[in-house]
Amino acid sequence: MFGGSCFVCRGDTDAARGETLLCAACDADLPRLGGPLCPCCALASPEGALCGRCLAASPAYDQTHAALAYLFPADVLVQSLKFRGELALAPLLGALAAERLAAPGLAVDVVLPVPLSTRRLAERGYNQALEIARPVARALGAPLDARLCERVRDTASQADLAWRARAANVRGAFRCAAPVAGATLAVVDDVMTTGATLDELARTLKDAGAARVVNCVVARAFPPGADAPLRIP
Repeated sequence: MFGGSCFVCRGDTDAARGETLLCAACDADLPRLGGPLCPCCALASPEGALCGRCLAASPAYDQTHAALAYLFPADVLVQSLKFRGELALAPLLGALAAERLAAPGLAVDVVLPVPLSTRRLAERGYNQALEIARPVARALGAPLDARLCERVRDTASQADLAWRARAANVRGAFRCAAPVAGATLAVVDDVMTTGATLDELARTLKDAGAARVVNCVVARAFPPGADAPLRIP
């Protein structure tokens, strides 16, 4: 893996217990979300109630389960998997995401990753969401279907776009390849920022007959100036 050195600080890890990715200190530093969070979008919400944003404009997805806030060192881990090809991080990130989805005992019919466009998949060589989804599906005991939904339109990167522009950018970008009537689907991704991509994908799945769409993400980005409610160690 990483030669017994912590991926973040390069210090020693407890290799004897198989903990070869993070040392105990860096694992403790992971910004684990503790709540209270809106059950729909996973942003902070008093007493964990449905937030005003989701009440005013309900997303197509029904729930969001996020393991971490998109802060250091979670951002380093996600970016290393996504842009540097550090695929060995996928089981760790997938396990963190699966813990949050499995906690409420939700029954899931199918797990699927957010699909990449053909061009971006060819450039990167892998879909980081699919690599994270593999351990999520195993942990939930649910089938993984990477072909259930496909991205039919190559879109510009969402990173530098405002919310309205992001929503327009991904409109009509997905197609469901099979009927999913009455199914509860878990959609896996690395980071949720505005939720525009996940909203459009959920809309596509609902149009194909899905009963419920639940987001399972490794990290949730919080708006500038908003505090992420972290779990106290």
